[in-house]
Amino acid sequence: QVQLVESGGGLVQTGGSLRLSCAASARTFSSYIIGWFRQAPGKEREFVAALSRSGVTTRYADSVKGRFTISRDNAKATVYLQMNSLIPEDTAVYYCGASSSVLVVSSSTMFHSWGQGTQVTVSS
Repeated sequence: QVQLVESGGGLVQTGGSLRLSCAASARTFSSYIIGWFRQAPGKEREFVAALSRSGVTTRYADSVKGRFTISRDNAKATVYLQMNSLIPEDTAVYYCGASSSVLVVSSSTMFHSWGQGTQVTVSS
């Protein structure tokens, strides 16, 4: 099974940008849909974005549409989440997960092999 490691989190001001990376260990990385989720203190894990194996099909939560962009480089076994125009409500621990689903799904129950997460803090 694939192992995922997130990186790139940090502290930014409102309106700033960050790029998160999700690096995979398995050579079968390209056979998985990869999704980003986030979890704020006291809240459930919520869907942020996901993309297909080829990277052509993407799906975003309404709260991040137009601000976040998900992409992947299968040669580097890495998925990226470019986050622009950050707001305090984006503050959370961000996780990436892998899915064997046929379609690009948004339910966390369809994902596995979660990484350890990376903290994103947006100050007002």
